[in-house]
Amino acid sequence: MKCPATISTALILAQCVSLHAVANDYPQVDSNVPYAKVSALAVKSADERVPYGPDPLQYAAVWRPAEELSTSSKVVVLVHGGCWLNAYDMQHSYALSTALAQDGFVVWSLEYRRTGDPGGGWPGTFNDVLAGIEKLASYAPLSLHQAVIIGHSAGGHLSLLAGGRLPQVRGVIGLAAITDIVDYAQGENSCQQVTDDFMGATPAEAEMFYKQANPVNQPLHARTVLLQGDADTIVPLQQASRLPLVPQIETGAGHFDWIHPGSAAYQRLITNLQEMFE
Repeated sequence: MKCPATISTALILAQCVSLHAVANDYPQVDSNVPYAKVSALAVKSADERVPYGPDPLQYAAVWRPAEELSTSSKVVVLVHGGCWLNAYDMQHSYALSTALAQDGFVVWSLEYRRTGDPGGGWPGTFNDVLAGIEKLASYAPLSLHQAVIIGHSAGGHLSLLAGGRLPQVRGVIGLAAITDIVDYAQGENSCQQVTDDFMGATPAEAEMFYKQANPVNQPLHARTVLLQGDADTIVPLQQASRLPLVPQIETGAGHFDWIHPGSAAYQRLITNLQEMFE
C-alpha cells in the first residue's frame, strides 16, 4: 500500500508506516499468543540448506526475499529456541522465517546440536551457533557486516553470547532471551529445570562453566536490544533486567508472540530491525 502524501493526521501516518513496514501475509492476532496458534500457521519451506559442519544437524536453512541477493542484502541470522533440547528443532520458527523473508530480509536460520544430541549441550551447542554464523561469511554475496543476529528464548541466550564474539555484525536482538543462566536455573518451570541438563551440572558444581555460558558475565555486542513480553511465563520478565540494558517491554505479550508474524510483538521486532539497518 502506498500512503497518500496529503494525509496529515498522526494516527493515519502511523498506520501507513506500519503497513509499509510489515508486508507479510499473516493476519493480526491478539497478544499472548499460544504455541498452538504458531504451530498451525502456513509456512514456506526454506529455499536452501547450507551445511556448516559434518553433523546432519549442523546446517543453516535459507529463506530468500523476492529481491535478488546482493552485497547490500539485509540478513537475519535466526537462532531458534526450545530450552536447548533436541525435542524442539527449528520447525516452530518456520513462520517467523517465512514472514521475515516476505518483509524483505534474507533469513539464515541455524539448526544446531542440542541437549540430547551427541556433541550437544555446553559448549558444543554454542560452538555450533558460532560456526553457523561464521559460515555466512563465505556465502556470497551475503556479508556478516549486513547481518543482525536474532535469538528467541534459549536461542536468545546463545545469540547474546555470539554477538559478543562477533563485533562485525550489525547488532543482536534478544526475543524473550535468557540473559542470566544461573538465575534461570533456579526456576521451577519445565524449561528452567532442564538448564542443568544443558550445562551438564548445577551452578554450584560447575561455577566456571556457568560463568562462561552466562551473558551477564560475558561481553555483549555494542548494539544489543532486548525485547520482552510482560506476560511471559517461560522466560520471566526479570530476565530482561539482568543486563546493563534498557529492555523494550511489550505489554500483554507472552513467550510466543515474538515468533507469530501477526502479533504486535512482531511489528516491534521489524521496527528494531529497520533501525539496525539504517
